[in-house]
Amino acid sequence: MTDSVNNQKRRDFIKGTSVAAVGAGALAFPMISTAQTVNMRFQSTWPQKDIFHEYAVDFADKVNSMTGGRLKIEVLPAGSVVKAFDLLDAVSKGTLDGGHGVIAYWYGKNAAVALWGSGPSFGMDANMLLAWHKYGGGKELLDEIYGDLKMDVVSFMSGPMPTQPLGWFKKPVTKAEDLKGLKFRTVGLSVDMFTKMGVAVNALPGGEIVPAMDRGLLDAAEFNNASSDRLLGFPDVSKVCMLQSFHQSSEQFEIMFNKTKYNKLPAEIKAIIANAAEAASADMSWKAVDRYSKDYMEMQSKDGVKFFKTPDSILKAQLKAWDEVTKEKSASNPMFKKVFESQRAFAARAAKWQADTSVDFKMAQAFYAQQKK
Repeated sequence: MTDSVNNQKRRDFIKGTSVAAVGAGALAFPMISTAQTVNMRFQSTWPQKDIFHEYAVDFADKVNSMTGGRLKIEVLPAGSVVKAFDLLDAVSKGTLDGGHGVIAYWYGKNAAVALWGSGPSFGMDANMLLAWHKYGGGKELLDEIYGDLKMDVVSFMSGPMPTQPLGWFKKPVTKAEDLKGLKFRTVGLSVDMFTKMGVAVNALPGGEIVPAMDRGLLDAAEFNNASSDRLLGFPDVSKVCMLQSFHQSSEQFEIMFNKTKYNKLPAEIKAIIANAAEAASADMSWKAVDRYSKDYMEMQSKDGVKFFKTPDSILKAQLKAWDEVTKEKSASNPMFKKVFESQRAFAARAAKWQADTSVDFKMAQAFYAQQKK
């Protein structure tokens, strides 16, 4: 047999093998069809300039990127379609496809939802409360609450918030009696806690707080953190901020979708959404450390703000008031009691574990701060 014939046979064999391999590969790895883009319109409960709205956009960007354009979420600021406190109903009815807010805003529908962040949470911080939500039965309880309320929504809890300040005041408060009679803004179960302490509470959305303080409709108010408070203009109406409080020491964000539209999504898109919520949760907590610390320092160096630690006597008064509120709510609301006791059981081991194992970081911070002087 000549070399030319042998060469031709080898070429035919290689060609045949390649075609067979391609065919087998096509069976093993089918072509992924490019589905038509699904567009979703979200609204946050935050002003566009607020870092909270930025967190909502961060989540949407992650989903949009990971789905390769198959799902495109557009995030609008508060008030674009509905008022902040009307977001849950709007998403449930399909007026909006989804939204980003805090679950305490739905307190009026069932006070139990405010337990996702209001109060001292049996000594659990916000990240631990998220652990309870995912692994301790919280998600199932929230699904039950929304089912009872006939809310057509799918909820994802995301983004552990650092402990929130007691708030902004005209002058430092030194004892619980200083709070009595003050016209004060807060939301959720914090309303009941502060009311029990003799405070005149007014629940307002974030964008309305500073104008109300400027007009004298509020004597004091709390919102959330250094970056949000600064951007909302708190330093323009007050130069005193009291740090540390139990009223919202364990809060997190809620990302929600209209359930009917969500259920029509492919399984892989739903998986991306769930994982994006967790990725956004981690990213938010890291961004918060960076941004909040910068604004905290700049409010002191540039805005003339004085920060004071809330006296222990006020913190203890909060715990006492919280205990009274939760006993009353548990007695009148079976679902409240169910959620409350679920958190208590989880915290009995989780909060003790954290308290027993966590080192005192203040000691290390103080040690190195002294070296700089």
